[in-house]
Amino acid sequence: MRRAELQLWGAVGLIGLVCLTWLAVAALLLWAVLDPQDWATVLGALGGRAGLLLFLWAMALIPVHAALNYLVNEYVRAPARLAEEARMRLESNDSRPVEAKGSKEIRQLTNVINDAIEQREALVKAMDERVSEAGRRTEQEKARLAALMSELTKSVVVCNLDGRILLYNNRARLQFKRLSRSGAVTGGNELMGLGRSIYAVLDRKLVGHALENVQRRLKRGAASPSAQFVTSAASGKLLRVQMTPVRAVDEQGQALADTMTGFVLLTENITDEMHADAEKNRLLGALTEGSRASLANTRAAIEILEDPAVDDELREKLLAVIREEIQGLSDRIGELQRSSSQALRSRWPLEDMLGSDLIDAAITRIESALPVRATLEGDIDTIWLKIESFSLLQGLVHLADRIHHHCKARWISLRLQEQNERALLDLVWTPDPDRDSEPEMNWENEAISAGEDRLAMTLMDVLERHGGDCWIEREEGADGTRCFFRLLLPLAAPQEELPATTFQRYEGRPEFYDFDLFQSDNRSRKLDDCRLRELSYTVFDTETTGLNPAGGDEIIQIGAVRIVNGKILAQECFDQLVDPKRPIPRASIPIHGITPDMVKDQPTIDEVLPAFHAFSEETVLVAHNAAFDMKCLEVKQDQTGVVFDQPVLDTLLLSALVQENQERHNLDDLAERFGLNILGRHTAIGDAMVTAEILLRLIPLLAERGIHTLGEALEASRKTWYARVKY
Repeated sequence: MRRAELQLWGAVGLIGLVCLTWLAVAALLLWAVLDPQDWATVLGALGGRAGLLLFLWAMALIPVHAALNYLVNEYVRAPARLAEEARMRLESNDSRPVEAKGSKEIRQLTNVINDAIEQREALVKAMDERVSEAGRRTEQEKARLAALMSELTKSVVVCNLDGRILLYNNRARLQFKRLSRSGAVTGGNELMGLGRSIYAVLDRKLVGHALENVQRRLKRGAASPSAQFVTSAASGKLLRVQMTPVRAVDEQGQALADTMTGFVLLTENITDEMHADAEKNRLLGALTEGSRASLANTRAAIEILEDPAVDDELREKLLAVIREEIQGLSDRIGELQRSSSQALRSRWPLEDMLGSDLIDAAITRIESALPVRATLEGDIDTIWLKIESFSLLQGLVHLADRIHHHCKARWISLRLQEQNERALLDLVWTPDPDRDSEPEMNWENEAISAGEDRLAMTLMDVLERHGGDCWIEREEGADGTRCFFRLLLPLAAPQEELPATTFQRYEGRPEFYDFDLFQSDNRSRKLDDCRLRELSYTVFDTETTGLNPAGGDEIIQIGAVRIVNGKILAQECFDQLVDPKRPIPRASIPIHGITPDMVKDQPTIDEVLPAFHAFSEETVLVAHNAAFDMKCLEVKQDQTGVVFDQPVLDTLLLSALVQENQERHNLDDLAERFGLNILGRHTAIGDAMVTAEILLRLIPLLAERGIHTLGEALEASRKTWYARVKY
């Protein structure tokens, strides 16, 4: 029973007690004024009907309760609800009118509040226009910076002095995903994200030492102080890191020469490079040691052969030894040469490029430079190449020009396909029917000529840089004989694309930066003393096979989103289906929409829960009706060895705390009261997103009640009626 209902019944009981007291006083007065005979007459008239009197007294309390309930609803609850609704409109900037309920006077007051809301909305719009105009240039600078960082090919991370990440680009996100031990589940978000610590990847001592060196050089007045170091990530990858300072600025926006507020890290994965160097050293060592032994054996055999007394059988054996050693030496030199060639090619500025982009560019250039119609042949959307596109495109135009002039071709098809882990790029044309044979073609060894451009290198030079080759072939088809000039090129791994956001409401450029974190840091204070609006949160939700986690129901989906510095980081979310290793009840499928086929071959809870723990590390957990979700995690502690020991906030309890006069506090009602739309209701990520929105709207309402810190919120939540619910 809720507090308001207890108070109502308490008031009814008090009225009943007053009535009983009044009856007792009346009986005492009658006893005092009546003669004993008259009093005996009264008692005789009542004659054992005291029970009836008590029954009539109890029945009289029913209309009293109804009357009190009506009066409370009209004159107590209605104003309280109106106050809560008005406060929500004020804090959430919700312009919807408040529904008029209660007495005539309350309805009139509601109309006044609605008029005030309309006026406030008009003032807010006018102010927003002015603020928008004033902040337009600042936002443009931020947008330019975000766009620049997004397009850089280097991995860039900006941190404050405590090592908290303030900015990063796409390249850093992809690189840290490769460094993650659970990247397949988390996408690397447990390592790379706003507000996360760079020390989850880099050694704190190394970064601290580099930071001290940079600060020391900054104090000495160095123009461009920096530091470099190499470290090993937890996944075993080697990283080369360069650190430069972020200087503090004064009130006029001028950089201070000797003060820094953060640092920039340029990181590069050098694992493959180190392996290549180690392999080269191994080959050089093998060549040196092996050659010394081979030369010694060959020298000894030659010295013996110089003796005229050597018989033919021994001579043949010694010659075989010489041939074997020479062949071994030749093989070692060949292996070293191939390794060196590969190392040289790796230093050539090759880039990953989608095959269709290369073909589109080639078609455009060929048709603009030559009177030739160029077309695409086949489907190439999934083929990625590792190439240097400028010189290769010049080479393709050169080939098209030779095909046009020597073979009189006016139509050239470009074809790209995969074969034996290599890419085959063909320029296809139909030979001149008036010629018995094509002239000698040595175009790959000519200096590249593409229109008015002349290059010093040949097509063969370009292909050697790519470790490729070329040749001419003929093919027979339904349309007769065709010729094609084939280029052999290296393939690249499919480009890793960042996942699209789950919901359209979060579309647009990802927010990979938050410079407000330069001044926001709670790590030096006890967590309970930190203000709610300054904390980092992981807002999550689970979908399960049923409502009894302790009785065998399993998690089938976990969805979560992070809140940092009062902002929902929609791009840093966790959304993972889980194979429950048990049937999903048919009755629950219409609710969450997850079918057995959807969870088939998905990771099990043993894989997902550690990944989610890493994702939520160093944050406060938040859920709606968190008791259920935390019970789902708790029952898996022994199985997975994962313990979630961080503080937990429940938006259900917080809502009951600040909106105690509202009858319902479920997710749908809260979303409706705050004017939010739930996209993907009863999906884990959809519910987590709307719960995050609700939390941000509840924090100002808590502040109005004097609840500012995490410790105060936790203490107040424990006192609500809903906190008694157990799972």
